[in-house]
Amino acid sequence: MPGVVVVFVFVVLLLLLLVLLWARSARTAHDLLVSTPRTLLVTAHPDDECMFFAPTVLELLRRRCSLFMLCLSTGNYRNEAEVRKKELLRSCHVLGVSPSNVTIIDHRELPDNPTISWNVQLVTDLILRHVKEHRIDLMLSFDQWGVSGHANHVAIYQAFRYIYVHKLTPPGCRMLCLHSVTLLRKYSSLLELPLALLQPHVLLCLARCSQYRQALKAMMCHRSQMLWFRWLYLLFSRYMFVNTFWDVSKIELELCGAIPDSR
Repeated sequence: MPGVVVVFVFVVLLLLLLVLLWARSARTAHDLLVSTPRTLLVTAHPDDECMFFAPTVLELLRRRCSLFMLCLSTGNYRNEAEVRKKELLRSCHVLGVSPSNVTIIDHRELPDNPTISWNVQLVTDLILRHVKEHRIDLMLSFDQWGVSGHANHVAIYQAFRYIYVHKLTPPGCRMLCLHSVTLLRKYSSLLELPLALLQPHVLLCLARCSQYRQALKAMMCHRSQMLWFRWLYLLFSRYMFVNTFWDVSKIELELCGAIPDSR
């Protein structure tokens, strides 16, 4: 009996801790998004906006932030560029992103290919052009692992790093990167939430049930990509439910060895 009481008290305290962490995280997210109402999401391929960033996209739109999307390729890996461009625009419509706020880059030096490293200077120039054109306050994209390790994802982080190191952002503009996690955590679905709350982060976005359904509906627009394993991804990937971001400055400190790897 005493053991049951101890377990009960432990569970209650753990739940209380998670509630407090969630409240703090929600307050931090509110403060950040209120102070940075114009956001640029930089992705590598059509479907990235659903597979990796849906909780964030939907949270930004729920808070009435102005969201601009820059997709740096047409997804032409299997010569389906025109199909995938249309799929992306349909997906954005389902998510609530205005088509006029979506830019799709079709450039021969930016092919959809996991074995080809993109021209970082070109990526940097494209990003900075959009930051200036849309008066961006907040830039979002992948971190140095690119979630899946895809070379095109990593190239965007390298451009973010170049912008950070050379101080090329406008005053007050922040750069946040989506936190890559280990394979086990990546496919732990909502079980990942306690770890996400406990781990340091600048921004956490959690999809509500209605938002998760909306993200699924948006992903269904990418019919050319719906192979059997994608269904498993939609069910089990933490990125369909929760996004955590950290600042480029923290990543650079970690890469320099000043902060231990927190993955």
